[in-house]
Amino acid sequence: MGGKRTPKGRLRVEARTGPESYLDGYEKILTDAAGTGRRPDRSQIGARRASGEQAAEAGLSLRSCVAAHLAATRRHWPAGRTSPADADRVLGAAEQAIDAFAEGYERAQRLAARQEEADRREFVDDLLHGRSHLGRLAERAERFGLLLSHAYAVAVAEGAEPYDDFHAVTRQVAAALVGRFGSRNILIATKDGRIICIAPGDQTDVLTYFAKQAYATVPAGGRIAIGRAKGGGGGVAHSYEEALSTLELAARMGFDEPVLKASDLLVFPVLARDRQALADLVHTTLGPLRRARGGAVPLLETLTAYFDAGCVSAEAARTLSLSVRALTYRLRRIHVLTGCDPADPAQRYTLQTAVIGARLLDWPARS
Repeated sequence: MGGKRTPKGRLRVEARTGPESYLDGYEKILTDAAGTGRRPDRSQIGARRASGEQAAEAGLSLRSCVAAHLAATRRHWPAGRTSPADADRVLGAAEQAIDAFAEGYERAQRLAARQEEADRREFVDDLLHGRSHLGRLAERAERFGLLLSHAYAVAVAEGAEPYDDFHAVTRQVAAALVGRFGSRNILIATKDGRIICIAPGDQTDVLTYFAKQAYATVPAGGRIAIGRAKGGGGGVAHSYEEALSTLELAARMGFDEPVLKASDLLVFPVLARDRQALADLVHTTLGPLRRARGGAVPLLETLTAYFDAGCVSAEAARTLSLSVRALTYRLRRIHVLTGCDPADPAQRYTLQTAVIGARLLDWPARS
């Protein structure tokens, strides 16, 4: 029996000539049933299961194998055995033999599917975290339609519940993308309860469509982040980490947008890179707000709403459910405590940067 090793070291059986090559012992089962009425014994049933497994591993279809069994039944039908009792014995034995063959075939298919899924999961983990040798990773990537010599970008969708590869939302999003773009050079997977889309960096329409489908499919409260395209062996891992950081940033900053691009938020990682300097800015600029009645939080929320509204007092007041007069009073109080006037363009930048830093550092909840 010829064969070759799969990447996992498992022996893959080569098709010998066709389905007829996996009928060894079947003729004897028919002959015994016709001559003595004996049904297949345990060893014969086991041999039929083994033949079914080998046929599946050789890549033959179950339909062609069953057809070969039926054709063999006609060819080897015992001469002169035409009575209903004879036919019942022969057909009963054939039924048992074919059923055992199909059982073995289906078992091999299930094992192959589980092995394929395990290989895919291992590959996705290694790809997203850059844990494998780059040459080996690139070789494995080709099995899943990716060419790591190109730049890739990663989009990540998360919702209120975790998603796996078999979740209805994952399947629906994947079907929509494959239906529109095909599966070449695109990989849909899940990781840590999130849906992942990996696509070539120059095919921005793929990630945009993924974001659109994920937003339409994921229940309310979901959010999608798109990392920048990165080249090289670790490009996918870098883009994935950037998308995750964007999701974390969105949660910390309270962004309402359902779809966020890391390229639009580069200022925040820059600010957070020197946390000590950022902490000094926050404490120096906003620290005096702690002396206000009610603490710093109400005035910090006032500044956040004011800057988010483009420094339009009426809009900020509506956001906070305050009158314009009450908002103006708060802004004056901030000016008195901090020495920075929110209405002054030169001083506004310092205040706004400090407010962003406070949100990044979760100040004043965390010292």
